[in-house]
Amino acid sequence: MEFLKPDWPAPPSVRAMVSTRTGGVSQAPYASLNLGDHVGDSFEAVATNRSRLRTVLPAEPLWMKQVHGTLVSTAFSRGNNQDIEIEADAAITSKVNEVLAVMSADCLPAFFTNVAGTIVGVAHAGWRGLCFGVLENTVASLLEASPETNPDELLAWLGPAIGPNAFEVGEDVYAAFLQSGHLVPPGAFVAIPERPGKYFANLYLLARARLLACGLTQIDDGDLCTVRDQERFFSHRRDAISGRFASLIWLTP
Repeated sequence: MEFLKPDWPAPPSVRAMVSTRTGGVSQAPYASLNLGDHVGDSFEAVATNRSRLRTVLPAEPLWMKQVHGTLVSTAFSRGNNQDIEIEADAAITSKVNEVLAVMSADCLPAFFTNVAGTIVGVAHAGWRGLCFGVLENTVASLLEASPETNPDELLAWLGPAIGPNAFEVGEDVYAAFLQSGHLVPPGAFVAIPERPGKYFANLYLLARARLLACGLTQIDDGDLCTVRDQERFFSHRRDAISGRFASLIWLTP
């Protein structure tokens, strides 16, 4: 198995990584380390892949049912619903060795921690979640759970997602962001001359603008593109039928 490590100034107590598509047992079109159990791959293959992933983690990840929404799973919500599947697109924790995870195959995974290294979070931001506030909700949840932390003491790293030269969207997506009440930075949507009504959208630029508006000042990204990097990443936009890779974060003792 190969993993991508975020390049960000996180404190030593924070561990984070992104799985790649190598090192599993799934067959094409899910080859090979597909971690998604909802994309048509065999249950046995996904279970084996997750078991292999578990060998490099301190605990089983908190797998969530992601719905392209804006809900954040917190210690409080998990504590009150221990027997119910977690339905959320982001999660936070201050508990040591509690592994948070989001799965993606073009959507933007966003990692968070504070400079003290006492709390972490991760969010799954497709265009809908990003537009309607999943990053803002994650930041708000982190600050509520860690009242001694100021917004400028939060760090963020934006993981592998569909790049700005590959994410073609229509007028509906462009209009949704314009009507969201949030700043749409210049260059976030670039019209495609030969395709009227179509734009290239820059998830990284849009996410950075949202986080800056929340008061974060340290925002890093890997300048990656899931569509272009076929060797390492699954991409639903590229392949239509695709596996999922995981973005994982936890605190160490």
